[in-house]
Amino acid sequence: MTQSAQTDFPLQPAARGLAIGPRLLTGVLNRLSDRLLAGKLTIELPDGRRVRAAGETTGPDAAIKINRYRIARHIMFDGALGLADSYVAGDWESDDLTAVIELGAKNVDAWGAQFTPLGAGRMLSRLHQRLRTNTRRGSRRNIAAHYDLGNDFYAAWLDPSMTYSAACFGTDQNSERDAATEPVTSAQVRKFDQLAEMLELQPGDHMLEIGCGWGAFAIHAATHYGCRVTALTVSPSQAAWARRKVTEAGLDDRIEIRLQDYRDVAGTFDKIASIEMFEAVGEAYWPAFFGVVGDRLRPGGIAGMQVITIDEARFEAYRRNPDFIQLRVFPGGMLPSPTRFAQEVADAGLAVSDTRTFGRDYAETLRRWRLSFENAWPVIATQDFDETFRRLWRYYLSYCEAGFRAGNISVAQYRIDHAR
Repeated sequence: MTQSAQTDFPLQPAARGLAIGPRLLTGVLNRLSDRLLAGKLTIELPDGRRVRAAGETTGPDAAIKINRYRIARHIMFDGALGLADSYVAGDWESDDLTAVIELGAKNVDAWGAQFTPLGAGRMLSRLHQRLRTNTRRGSRRNIAAHYDLGNDFYAAWLDPSMTYSAACFGTDQNSERDAATEPVTSAQVRKFDQLAEMLELQPGDHMLEIGCGWGAFAIHAATHYGCRVTALTVSPSQAAWARRKVTEAGLDDRIEIRLQDYRDVAGTFDKIASIEMFEAVGEAYWPAFFGVVGDRLRPGGIAGMQVITIDEARFEAYRRNPDFIQLRVFPGGMLPSPTRFAQEVADAGLAVSDTRTFGRDYAETLRRWRLSFENAWPVIATQDFDETFRRLWRYYLSYCEAGFRAGNISVAQYRIDHAR
C-alpha cells in the first residue's frame, strides 16, 4: 500500500452529486467499521485517502487497497462472494490476503448481514448449487472442473508425491514442534502413517481407497504396510498419473487404479480409506456414501477417513447459502459439521470410534501451497492460465488458510467400525 495521510472511521458522507460508486462505498465501509469487533483494518481508497478502524479485541491486522469503487456494488448484491469476485476482477489488493479474509472470519457474526447476498443473489447461488448435484455423471463433471486442470498444473506446486490434502505437522498434538522448518513431504508421510495406524493396516489386507487422487497413499500403503489396494478415482488425468507411478514403483501386482465411481464398486474389503473425498460427495448423497462403506467393509473391518468439517454453529447457515468455494472452486461440494458427520455414520449402521483433529496443520499446509503456487507461477503461466485464474487461486488458497486459522473449519481423521 502507498503511504498517505491516515484518518479514522467514520468516513465523511460523499458530496451530493458525486458518482454513486463513492457514495455506496462510503456507506459500506462505515457499516463495516461500526461492526468491527476483533482486529484492525486499514483501507486505502481510490482517491488516495487512508482510513483505519480497530476492534475491541485482538485479531488480524489487515490492510487493503481499493482500486475501483464498484467493489461496493459487488458486496451489496453478492455479499462475501462479491468480495471474492471483486478481488479476482482486480477491484482491490492486499499484501496479506489471508489476513484480510481471516479478519472477516473473526468478525463473521458481527458482519453477517453486510456479507449476506441480497435475495436475488441468494436464489441464484442456491440454483447454481442445485444444478451441480453429484449423480454419477454430475460427479465426473464436478471433479473434472477442479482436478482436470492438468497434471502439469498440480505438479508445478504440490510436493513430489502430488498429495493434495492436509499434511500433519503435529502442531495440534505437540505445540513445541516447529512446523515452519519441516518439509511438506515428511508431514504428508506422517499423515499417511497416522491413517494407516488408525486402519491397523497389515500385510494381507485388501484396502479400498475411495478417491485416490494421484495415488500417493495407495503407493505408501502398499510399500510400507504390505497390503493390496483397489483405488478409485473419477478423474481420467489422475488415473493416468497414478497408474504410471504405480508401475514406476513396481507395484502393479498390489495396486489397481480404477476409473470408477464409488457407487459401482463390488466385493468386500478388509479396510476402506478415503482422504478428503467426502467433501465432494454432496449432502444428498451422504447416506449413499456410507451405505457403500457399510456394504463393502467386511465384518470386523476398519474404515479410515480424513474429512474437512465446518464449525457446528455455522453449519446451518452454510448449507443454506453456498459459499465462494462451492460456487467458484469445488462445484457440488459440501462440508459436514462433526456432529452431522457422526450422525450420517451412525445412520448407516457404523460408528466413529476414534478421532484425531489437526486443523492448524491444514492452515500451515495451505500456507506452503500458497507460497509454492506463487513461486511456480512463471511455469504455470506457460500452461495458458491467465492473471484472472491466478487471482482466483490466490484467493482460494488464502480463503481456506484463513478459515482454518480462524477455526471456522477444521480437519480430522476418523476411524469407523461396524456398530456393535
